[in-house]
Formats: sequence, C-alpha cells, structure tokens
Amino acid sequence: MENICIQAGDLAPDFVLMDHKNKEFRLSDFKGKRRVLLSFHPLAWTSVCAQQMQSLDRHWEDFRKLNTIAVGVNVDPVPSKKAWADFIGVQSTRLLSDFWPHGDIAKMYGIFRGEEGFSERANIIINEEGKIEFVRVYEIGELPDINEILTFLRNLNEKDIVEP
Repeated sequence: MENICIQAGDLAPDFVLMDHKNKEFRLSDFKGKRRVLLSFHPLAWTSVCAQQMQSLDRHWEDFRKLNTIAVGVNVDPVPSKKAWADFIGVQSTRLLSDFWPHGDIAKMYGIFRGEEGFSERANIIINEEGKIEFVRVYEIGELPDINEILTFLRNLNEKDIVEP
C-alpha cells in the first residue's frame, strides 16, 4: 500500500511514543495548549540529522515563545537516541523513538519509506486544535531551513493577534 502524506487541514493522528529520556510523549496532551512541530529525520548518527536536531535545540526558546514544542522523531530505539542526544549535545529538545512497531507513526502520517525502513525528512506543525497546519517533506540529504519554520509560526502568531 502506498503512503498518503497527511496535508494541511487534516486532523493529526494521535500517538504515544517514548522520548530519549524514556519519558512518554502523547500528542493529545498538547491539545488546547500548544502547537507541536514534529521534525522527522531518517536516522540518528548522520550529519544532516544531527544538524537538524541541534538546530531545533538551539531554537528551543524561540519555539517556547511561539507557544510551540518542537520534537525530533525517527525509528531509532530509545537507548540509541539517548546516546546520540548526549553525543550531539541536544539538551532541551525531546527526541522521540518510533522504533516499535517499526515506523508506525511515520506510516500514520504517510511519510514512511518502506524499502529503506525509515521516515522521510519532514516537518509537520500541528495546531492547538489537533489539526495539521504545515507539512513539508525534504530531500533526504537536505537540511530543513529552521527560519522557514520560525517565520511560519511567527506569521501564525501575528494572525492570531490581529484577528478577533
């Protein structure tokens, strides 16, 4: 069966994953409270994936000010993600393990590359009501532009302030 990537306006499928500190992350816990940026990356221990997660971590405070929690998601197991986070210096950003069932969340969001066994590189923003606001799938070797995401979020916040 071919993956059908979710789109802006779709309801985000809820899920529960463990993070690199072995703490539960439930998407629905943020409903009515904060936006969530799911930043999918194919595999830990690669340079582009490391840069992608380090960029999220460097901008953790910017995301907080924009009422958004940014998390990294991939198919590596929790112990590997913990070691990798320590190795690359990610301290504040939660790194979620979509290890078992293997790639289940990436499959739900339509971005699992079955032949390779990992997700696309993608950024997905979910609003406080649980709807998809932004989807961008990148080339596997392409580093997502963090400023694109921050600008999108700032524009949403300005729109929220201006409209009654």
